[in-house]
Amino acid sequence: MSSNPFISPFDALPATLPIFPLAGAIVLPRTELPLNIFEPRYLKMVEDALGSHRMIGMIQPDPSARNDAAVYRTGCAGRITQYRETSDCRIEMVLTGVCRFDVGEELPTTRGYRMIMPDWSRFADDYVEHDEVLRPRHAQLIESLKHYFDVNDLEADIPMLERLPTARLVDSLVLALPLESAEKQMLLESVSAMERLENFVALLEGDFDIPDSATRH
Repeated sequence: MSSNPFISPFDALPATLPIFPLAGAIVLPRTELPLNIFEPRYLKMVEDALGSHRMIGMIQPDPSARNDAAVYRTGCAGRITQYRETSDCRIEMVLTGVCRFDVGEELPTTRGYRMIMPDWSRFADDYVEHDEVLRPRHAQLIESLKHYFDVNDLEADIPMLERLPTARLVDSLVLALPLESAEKQMLLESVSAMERLENFVALLEGDFDIPDSATRH
């Protein structure tokens, strides 16, 4: 991943990061998240990001917290890789996931959106390709996906899924499948690629309970 000239090296990730709290929306490293931006504060956020490091932190609000502004502890930064202004003053864009972060100090701003000091330290592994490690589990993953699709009456191109690298298949489906917000958050917070694969398979097979003590900020 670090060979991409448009992606910051791990040791050069920004010290401050605007965050976009949005329920049900996550991005993972090397995945793509399309977004439709229309609120004035977030239009300003995109404008400011384009003028600096082009990165925005996607993070989910915590629905169980009494404070409406509460967000989960962990999100993922994405870089704006596609951008289009519409005639009705919206922005259609794509974020490509770069690296996850833990929420650090929140900073005062005058632009309406929220800014934090991200802590990247737990997620250096996001810069490592994992397919060699995960590939031995690929057949099990495909069988679990077949079970999930059958139970939920969903259609999928299984031969195409079989050809995808294992890590890319897991992370893409975490975004694409109709999982609950708490399930997506649990997978986002699974630090290693193997942990995420194991938790994802457990979810597909209906054998995983989301803990009540989800990490929050």
